[in-house]
This record gives sequence, C-alpha cells and structure tokens, in this order.
Amino acid sequence: MMKLSALLPFTLLVAFNSAASVAVNPIFQLEAKPEIGEMVTSSTAELCEVAKGSVDYLNLGEDYDPGIITAGITAQFGGDLDRVKRTLNFICQVEQTDKLAGTPSRLMDANFIAEHFDVIRWMPDKNQAQGFAKNKPLLKNIPDDKILLTKYYIKLAKGTAKQTPETPYALYAIPNDEKDLSLEQANADLSLTRHQLTKQDVITGILDKDKLAEPMVWLSRYDLEDSLMQGTVKVDFTTDKSASDDSSEITSQFFNVHRNNGIGYKRNLKKEQQGRYWYFKKTESVMGYGKDANYKIPVYPLVTVAGDLAHLGLGKLIMLTHNGESRLTVLADTGGAFENNQYQLDYLGGYFKNWDDYINTYRTFSDYFEARILLLKDK
Repeated sequence: MMKLSALLPFTLLVAFNSAASVAVNPIFQLEAKPEIGEMVTSSTAELCEVAKGSVDYLNLGEDYDPGIITAGITAQFGGDLDRVKRTLNFICQVEQTDKLAGTPSRLMDANFIAEHFDVIRWMPDKNQAQGFAKNKPLLKNIPDDKILLTKYYIKLAKGTAKQTPETPYALYAIPNDEKDLSLEQANADLSLTRHQLTKQDVITGILDKDKLAEPMVWLSRYDLEDSLMQGTVKVDFTTDKSASDDSSEITSQFFNVHRNNGIGYKRNLKKEQQGRYWYFKKTESVMGYGKDANYKIPVYPLVTVAGDLAHLGLGKLIMLTHNGESRLTVLADTGGAFENNQYQLDYLGGYFKNWDDYINTYRTFSDYFEARILLLKDK
C-alpha cells in the first residue's frame, strides 16, 4: 500500500510531520511522487481519438449536458473544465508530433508522464461498495488502495433481417411517436410509448402488433440481453439478395443505445430480470457516452473506461496500474451501475461473442487496479 507521506492534499502542501492538522480526503488525494509502472497503453493513436471525441463533446458546453460536462472531482485540485480539455488536447498533440517525427510515443515513457502531469490518486469508497456487496465477492474484497475494474465489451452477434424462430427478438429504433421530438421533448411527455413499456412488455411483441416502432434487426434472446447490457453491438446478419435465386449476403452493422424507458438499472437483479429497456440506433462505429444519439463519443477498446460521470466528470485521463504496468485510458462512457459509484470503473475490453470468450481472454487480468487521474501541469 502507498505510504501516506506520498499523498498530499493539493491545496495544503505541508510537511508530512504536520499532517495531523490537515484534513485528508481518503478517496482522492494529490500524489507527490506517483508510482508509475512500465507504460503498456495499447494504442496512443486510438487514445488520442477518444480524447478528441471527448473534447468535442465537452465543447458543446455545460448548458447542453449539465452535471456531465463538468470538471467533476478534479475541481478541488485546480482542474477546471478548461484544464481537463487542455489535458486531452495535449495527449493528441504529443501523439501526433511523435508520429510525424517517426519516434516512439512519449506517452509510453513513465518519466514523461511524471514530468508533465499532476497525479490524483483515487482510493475506492469502500463504504459505498459494501451497500451492494451481498453475494458479490468482487465488491466485498475490494482492497483499500485499488478500485474494482470490471470489463465490458462490444457485443458480436448474428442476426436476421426478418423474424425467425431462432431470432425472435428485435432491436428497435425509438418508437414512432417520438421520432421528430428532441430528447427533452420526449422525456417530458410521459404518455409516449417509450415510457409505458418495460422490457418484459416489449419482448411480448406488442411493438410489432401495433406497429409502434421499427424493428432494425432480429436476435436470439441471449444476444438481445447481452446487447442491452453492453450498449453496443456489431451484428452480422443475413439479408435476401435475390428473390429469384434465393441467394443471400452477410452484412455487418453497428447498433448503439439511443433512449431508454426511464426505468433505473437495479444492481441486485440479473440482466433478464431488469425492467429497463433500450431502443437502439444504427451507427458507423462504436460509440460511448452521449445524452442522445446525435452527439456521442466514438470510443475504442483498451483505451476507454466507463464510470460515474456525474461525480468524476466526463473526459478524465485515467492511468490504471497493476503488477508494474500502467495504461492510459479516457473516461468516455457510463452505465446504470455507476450512479453514485466511486469505487469502480468499467474497462472496454474488446469484441466478444459471449461471456465465455470474454472470460477466456481476461482470465488472468486483475479485477483490481490502482487508479490515478492525470491533469496537465500548469506551467
């Protein structure tokens, strides 16, 4: 565990011997001498893309998405929203400069990271975690000095353009009665279809019976539930190519969550039991956070994390360290499990067909990582 002498509140840089008179925040503290491992970030180019997309979203302004477009926790450490954006822009500047020069990325140099960034160490809020720890060993066993790092993925599924016995459940576009409404208008009108139906209602086929929403692709129940849970799905589906010769072709399409029915995610229920239901939208790539489908952040595996955006603030550059290795990620996504959650992040782990594929890949990947929020130093 890190010695307390290495953790100093940002606004009270006093000698450790006088620390008894200092009110220490046990969750977030400035780290005077951060322990940075060997940098193993998978792709600094893709890290830059997530950073760039996050800046674009932040530039929409606080009025567009109050509570998310914010400095968040870093405000108490001098990290106003402008500094958060400068941090992300710096990531891209370094990556692009080094690429043009044909030299290794300095973002892979631990000394460079220590020189250019203030580091805020994040310890888990174990009191929060214990409220959900019943029958959940990962929460019960969170260490004092590491957060829980769960993993999510881009779902790979097989679907059909028409309903079949093997693919009886659809991903639906938002219902027809709100297609021409903004998110604010649709959320304010509780008489709309989306607000009336639970997931259990939708899977009975009521939307098709009354032609209330467009089915975009048909899936198995397993793939439907996995898509609802993961938020993004890449579907390979078969479409009729020619009625004359019964030929067909396989095409791929991304779908991303668009709007939900307003029912909260229940952390103590299995995914099949959740009442929350998401309507989807076709996209050109994998998308992260955005309050509505028109403005979402393009994200990439291994350099993106999801978390409590309301507390942490969107776009934080977060370094994850375990067993002497450190990787840079950008907080560019969230989920229902992250409401009031300061003990966990969700790591976008890649493309997988099912949980078995995911588990086989991440079998030796730790569930607990040291977490540090990085802010570009003011010079």
